[in-house]
Amino acid sequence: MIEDKQGRATEQRKIVLTAFMLVKSMPEWHGFSKEERSRLLATHVEPILKKHSPEVILRLYDVEFYSARVTDVWIWEATDHLAYEFLVEALRETPFWDRYFQIVEILPGVENAYPNNSKRSSAAA
Repeated sequence: MIEDKQGRATEQRKIVLTAFMLVKSMPEWHGFSKEERSRLLATHVEPILKKHSPEVILRLYDVEFYSARVTDVWIWEATDHLAYEFLVEALRETPFWDRYFQIVEILPGVENAYPNNSKRSSAAA
């Protein structure tokens, strides 16, 4: 068991997949007001996130300050491969996929796969 931000005991999630989705926001997205962007997120993305939670969670990183190729990195942590696949399929049916954001690259990975698979200790601190 681990504690959440409020100090309550919760079960630890076993992450089986982390996907780093490199995306670039499109001019159409920047043309919307902040209020409209919030409405579009609430309409199209939040229901998908809720449907696939807690098996898949999203963390957002802004990188436009440091990169011209991508503006954001969406980090997906999944406890189930199939749930992640269903989530991506659902996102593809929204205007967020290749209309409001260009999906530049998806880099799936498994944390510490080599040390875990070879029964060695991780070099990470």
